[in-house]
Amino acid sequence: MASTAEGVLDWPTLAGLAAQPSDPINGAASAQASLRLFGHPAQDVRVTLFRDHHAWCPYCQKVWLWLEERQVPYRVRKVTMFCYGEKEDWFRRLVPSGMLPALELDGRLITESDRILEALEAAFGPLGPGMNDPAVLPLRQLERLLFRAWCQWLCSPGLRLSQEESARAAFQRIAGKFEQALNQQSGAFLLGELSTADVVFVPYVERMAASLAYYKGFLLRSEHPAIGRWFEALEQCPSYLGTQSDFHTHAHDLPPQMGGCYASGDANQQELVKQIDRGPWPLGSPDPETSQAEPANAAALALGRVIKHRAAILARSPLGPENFDAPLRTALTALIHAKPLPPPAGSAAALRYLCDRVSVPRDMPLHAARRLRQALEATASLDPLDGAAQGEPIPVGHRRDQDPKPFLQAVPSVFPVA
Repeated sequence: MASTAEGVLDWPTLAGLAAQPSDPINGAASAQASLRLFGHPAQDVRVTLFRDHHAWCPYCQKVWLWLEERQVPYRVRKVTMFCYGEKEDWFRRLVPSGMLPALELDGRLITESDRILEALEAAFGPLGPGMNDPAVLPLRQLERLLFRAWCQWLCSPGLRLSQEESARAAFQRIAGKFEQALNQQSGAFLLGELSTADVVFVPYVERMAASLAYYKGFLLRSEHPAIGRWFEALEQCPSYLGTQSDFHTHAHDLPPQMGGCYASGDANQQELVKQIDRGPWPLGSPDPETSQAEPANAAALALGRVIKHRAAILARSPLGPENFDAPLRTALTALIHAKPLPPPAGSAAALRYLCDRVSVPRDMPLHAARRLRQALEATASLDPLDGAAQGEPIPVGHRRDQDPKPFLQAVPSVFPVA
């Protein structure tokens, strides 16, 4: 049969509707790729990048984006960040500090992202002006100033209204200097074309946009239009889109990494929290998260990723695998048909538990994640027992609810999507 209860699709039918992923080796950048060749033969690979399973580490993103944009063939070995689980013994033996990223180049192990980029530049040539070019050095210093101003605003607890306003003004002063640097060029990038200077800014400015929206009600792209144009230009680059996360992922992964993120508590901030967590998406017009239109296969791509990992998803559910099977298929049917159906009674909390743990780009791209979260939330809201039931809260002191080991050890789905 093609369906089970009241139009809910069964697993074989759902598998037939899932999108096939693009070529991970020579296609677009992807968090799931373990080898990137860019059309080169495998024997040309001189680089192994050690980065986090979660595809979240900002310093890993910097090196990852550089390799993608420079199209240097590389292999990937993924490591668990301590925040998400225990770091693998084999990596501790290789890098006793556990520091990420690490990179092996021609048999030589290098740690610390700036040193890695310098070594890559020496081996393969720079991406535009290099790390120590006189035009790049002051921009690197500016990025650190912006980082500190962001931390002082985001991570200071118990700010009074006047202190909030002062911290915001201090951040905006430095953000204004970043805008001035961007406006010195006719294009959207810092030095004309996308270069190492931009790559240095990407990871934390992306996290600034997400966290300040969620915790301060502050929309970076609209407050600083040149930074908005810079993001728009980045989003024309497939290399960036493959590494880009979203507001929800960053907002909930940052607190344990930063030692806490503190909300301003005003009405605008509280409204953005509700929308970032539960939708609807986009959050506004223009969309403060992305300038990219939703691709036609976003829902089918999300479906394919869930099916690939369905055994682990079912096993990790608070309801257990047998009891969560029907609710999950109900939500996936809504995902594909864009028409939510009532799930089995008492499943809303488990559906929202999963919704809260969809991660971009680890699991899927931004628009696919939106579609999946939207389907999970819409399905949960129709729970005939309690459509308002919430799942276990997202932890703020760690993210070990995101431990990758169960997904790495899970038996592949009987309806796999390659």
